[in-house]
Amino acid sequence: MNPDALRPGDGLLIVDVQYDFCPGGALPVPDGDRVIPVLNNWIAVASERGIPVYASRDWHPAGHPSFREEGGDWPAHCLQDSAGAQFHSALRLPADAIVITKGTRFDHDQLSAFHDTGLAERVRKDGVRRLWIGGLAQDVCVAASALDARRHGCDVAMIPEGSMPVNPDAAAQCLDVLRAAGVSIPETEA
Repeated sequence: MNPDALRPGDGLLIVDVQYDFCPGGALPVPDGDRVIPVLNNWIAVASERGIPVYASRDWHPAGHPSFREEGGDWPAHCLQDSAGAQFHSALRLPADAIVITKGTRFDHDQLSAFHDTGLAERVRKDGVRRLWIGGLAQDVCVAASALDARRHGCDVAMIPEGSMPVNPDAAAQCLDVLRAAGVSIPETEA
């Protein structure tokens, strides 16, 4: 999919492109850093066209309920103020990108960039009708964010080349769930 598809009324959501989700991180997505050049192209076009860019990040406190030692599903990752929680340095976010911080609660996890973050209100305020989404991981936080964006009334399109799953075996099923919820997933380019 080409970023030339961006139009007025669109927004771009970059989900959790942080060191801990890239190769060498605490919870690496296989080949996760391969999404960065793709997303940088989308970011550049969005910036040129005045399309709002949102960037979510996991920002977990120590003892977060998603961590295995607390009974959760994941190894400790994206600890607040740690190197692993930083956006990947190759990701070229514009200075005016709106950063959404999630995963800060002690009572539950926040997989979606929309879950208790105020993003739905911000997207409405910005006049966004269609949200393009890419990032990490496709089958976890990207999917949760896409589904929540649909629940909040946005048209949603995934950037397939700009999103990688943490579990490649579950990727096709995840995409089927997203399509069934009305998320547009354009065919990947050869």
